[in-house]
Amino acid sequence: MENRKSEQPSTRDRILVAAATMFSEDPGARLSVRAVAARAGVSTGSLRYHFPTQRALLDTMLATLYGHVAPDHRIHDRSVPARDRLVECLRQVVALAGVGQRSRELWGEVYRKFIEPEPTEELRAATAAVQVQGLRRIESWLAVLTEEGALAAGDNSRRARFLQTVVDGLTLERAMPTSGSPLQHETDVLYTAVDCVLRPPA
Repeated sequence: MENRKSEQPSTRDRILVAAATMFSEDPGARLSVRAVAARAGVSTGSLRYHFPTQRALLDTMLATLYGHVAPDHRIHDRSVPARDRLVECLRQVVALAGVGQRSRELWGEVYRKFIEPEPTEELRAATAAVQVQGLRRIESWLAVLTEEGALAAGDNSRRARFLQTVVDGLTLERAMPTSGSPLQHETDVLYTAVDCVLRPPA
């Protein structure tokens, strides 16, 4: 009986799973404390104990999602050149868009949820939170490379924004009808972008 109890997810984990599920169902929806607490089967007070603000809940949930879908253990493997490690990490993010029909469905959903409707504060907040977490992930990879001396000290926020823009473009290209595989093209583009970031300033 003891073992079964220890295998139960914690209250904090149940809240994060509920929030992630609701977010995946409707990324534009406002994750209200009451709705997330009800979905997780906890009290609003319990949710507030773990996440005092909606922003704290959203940030933690997104950081957890990014940790699962784009793990960063590879960036620490110094047996692989820094250039290859960074490309591999970025490729993980591009791969989340899927290919072909899956990619078209994803971008169609993004359009319907975020682009087509009149912008609301909730939509702006959801969009900003997703962008911030994506940028933080890339910045953390760049920080590892800076710390080991593979990347010159500089504005990693700016570098991350550039790399995120490249990744966004590649994921959108995956939704476009093409006659061949995008993988070679993506590889060439990612290496070109990474070389721009890793190259020391003239």
